[in-house]
Amino acid sequence: YLSRSHDYLINHSIPTVMQHSMYDLIISDIDGCLSPEDSSPMNLEKLAQIARHNQLAFLRGDRPKLTLCTGRPIAFVEALCRVLQNRDIPCVAENGVWLFDPRDNQYSMDPSITPDQLEMVHAAERLSLEMFQDQGVTLQPGKSASVTLYHPDPEVIHGVIPTLKAEFEKRGWQFRVSPTLFYINCDLPQINKASGIDQLLVRTNIDPKRTAGIGDTSSDLAIADRVETFGCPANAFAEVKEAADFVSQFEQIDGVLDFMQYLESQSDA
Repeated sequence: YLSRSHDYLINHSIPTVMQHSMYDLIISDIDGCLSPEDSSPMNLEKLAQIARHNQLAFLRGDRPKLTLCTGRPIAFVEALCRVLQNRDIPCVAENGVWLFDPRDNQYSMDPSITPDQLEMVHAAERLSLEMFQDQGVTLQPGKSASVTLYHPDPEVIHGVIPTLKAEFEKRGWQFRVSPTLFYINCDLPQINKASGIDQLLVRTNIDPKRTAGIGDTSSDLAIADRVETFGCPANAFAEVKEAADFVSQFEQIDGVLDFMQYLESQSDA
């Protein structure tokens, strides 16, 4: 898929024809993988390399297509799906709440989510702001069936977790609470990236044994549970590195490109 030299991290040419790959699909997280988790600009040159890879994957059918699986809101996911030239593989958004299907521009919420759970989510949003707004904690907008808290200081955002969990437990609210670097994701118990991937694979009829995935934080262990081969960039959490078949020496999108090269080498072996 990619040049065999690490020069591809800066500049490379993608072959137009390859031997058929042992993988049909790469499932990639966004934050900490394709993009920085903070508000730093995305690396457009390297995203363009992945977009070109996808163009050839759809045209030639000789390399795995790359799709997205992330906690980001669905509008963010749809935009990046288009940037990466993904024409027909659904993307998982909001940690499994949504599938965006580029084939027909459809948005599908996980059918297991109940009206009572949606009410619980809205109440948890209000409570989170009441408790932590004075500390500068904000809510990530655009979420439908989960709550995501943000603060630019990891010590602050991680420091609210015990209180948050205690308040949820006091009210009988069932949320899975998991941190990233700057965020706390509060997800419904039956919803995660694995449940989203299950729906994706049913829709596409792709064999899980022909899939690979990459992620960097604890929520991405759900990706590892579903794919045949899992990789992570150098910036990944320790527990994610322990679960990975491949740990890149490069961070973020450079690690994704490195993982894609690793998958190519596996196919050629």
